[in-house]
Amino acid sequence: MRTRKPPPRFVIRVRQKRRSALVGTHAAYKKHKETARELVHRKLTEHNAHYALAFGKVAIRNQRTRWGSCSKKGNLNFHYRIALLPEHLADYVIVHELCHLAEFNHSKKFWSLVAQTIPDHRARRKVLKGYTTRKT
Repeated sequence: MRTRKPPPRFVIRVRQKRRSALVGTHAAYKKHKETARELVHRKLTEHNAHYALAFGKVAIRNQRTRWGSCSKKGNLNFHYRIALLPEHLADYVIVHELCHLAEFNHSKKFWSLVAQTIPDHRARRKVLKGYTTRKT
């Protein structure tokens, strides 16, 4: 005599929406955006006195993973959390992006430009990797 197999059981799983790692940061973004804008403009003026480079728009954004970026049009973008970094690291990020206006790559020439105002840029870059652009 054959035994019947029970009918297959179907399990329906309903996934809950994952809360993004960035939930709740809009309020923080609004809170720190103007502070970051003031810091970036002040530091750009200070460091660009040495480089004398022309740049376009400066934007403060809530980017996921970047502290800053430079477009081919010469626009500079910075993460709003730059205002929360120690000043020496904010200087590094700003000079790094400023130097991309002259060298749009990470060549030796680019790093020598950065080293003109941030001689310890390698050490600062290592320390910066310990910070995150995401809300913790």
